[in-house]
Amino acid sequence: MNLKNTIKSLAAIAFISVFGSCDRDRNTTGWQYFDDMAQSAAYETYTANPNFADGKTMRNPVEGTIPLGYEPYLYEKNDTDRIEAGLALVNPYEANAKNLERGKQVFTVYCISCHGEKGDGKGFLFTSGKYPFPPKTLLSDKIRNAPAGEIFHVITVGFGVMPQHGSQVRPEDRWKVAMYVKNVLQKQ
Repeated sequence: MNLKNTIKSLAAIAFISVFGSCDRDRNTTGWQYFDDMAQSAAYETYTANPNFADGKTMRNPVEGTIPLGYEPYLYEKNDTDRIEAGLALVNPYEANAKNLERGKQVFTVYCISCHGEKGDGKGFLFTSGKYPFPPKTLLSDKIRNAPAGEIFHVITVGFGVMPQHGSQVRPEDRWKVAMYVKNVLQKQ
C-alpha cells in the first residue's frame, strides 16, 4: 500500500514537473510550435535596422512608381492650373438621378458645413461665427460660367482658404459633386 502511494506521488510529481514547468506566465501553455511565426525575424516598422545606411526600417516607395489603382493628379493649386484643368478635364459621368443623388450625398458630407445647403456660402461654420471668412457662393456668375472640370480641380487641390479634399474624396465622387453643383444647386 505504501509503495503504491509512493509510485502515485512520484507519477504526480513527474507529471507536474513535465507539464507544469512549461507554463511560463499562466497565460500561455508554454509550448511554441513554428518558432519563426511566434518570434518574427522581421523588423518592426519604426525600429532601427542595421541593413540600411540610414538605419531606418520604413522605406519610401521606389521613385517613379505609382500605387495600383491610383491616378496622379497633374495640376497644382494655382490659378493657371485651375483654368487649364477647367478646359482639359471633362466629367466622364452621365447626369442621371443616381449620380446626382450620390453628388448630393458627398456634398452633404464635405461641402455643406461651409457652402451651405443651397450652395450660397452660408454654411453653419460661417453663420455660427466659428469661421471668420465667408465661403464662396457656388451660385455666383463666375462659378456658374466655370466648367465642371474647374470645380473638380478646386475640390481636388483646394482654392484660397478652402482646403484640398482630393485625399478624402474619390475622383468619381468629386465629379458627382461638380455635377450636383452644376445641375441642381445652380438651377434652383
